[in-house]
Amino acid sequence: MSTAPNAPRIPLRPRAPRSPGRRVTVAVAGAVTAVLAVGAPAAYATLDSEQRSPAQTRRGTSYIETRLFFGTERPDGEAQVTDRQFMEFIDRHVTPEFPSGLTIQEGRGQWRDSKGVIERERSYELILLYPSSEATSRDARIDRIRDAYERTHAQDSVARLDDRTFADF
Repeated sequence: MSTAPNAPRIPLRPRAPRSPGRRVTVAVAGAVTAVLAVGAPAAYATLDSEQRSPAQTRRGTSYIETRLFFGTERPDGEAQVTDRQFMEFIDRHVTPEFPSGLTIQEGRGQWRDSKGVIERERSYELILLYPSSEATSRDARIDRIRDAYERTHAQDSVARLDDRTFADF
């Protein structure tokens, strides 16, 4: 079959136009297949209570960790609470209430005081660890410690942070 040099070519079979909807359907089907291939084993693995990640493994006994944050600056430019004064406070007010042990860390902190001023100061963090079953009885003791420090060293507050944890000794 010969054609003229400038004559348009006519295909033997006309092509059906491609539908954008067909492309989307193929893409969605591929995505669903991929999710099922990856997700199904993960879903079945979570049903197996024997398998736990290290983060899910719990060791020890249920405890409460209480952290108290003590500032050392005093209002009106009075002298800071010294290490010696702080340790005397611990010996007098904390050790009798928590004779099994405690941890003290020194630090630097900042907070906004009651007048809205950002205060930066040397501070102490006291960490207390006790069985969850004793949380109610220890609560009042901890608040007495906070109140005593505020009164003794002219502080606006002693911050408190409680967290449930597990401990193994």
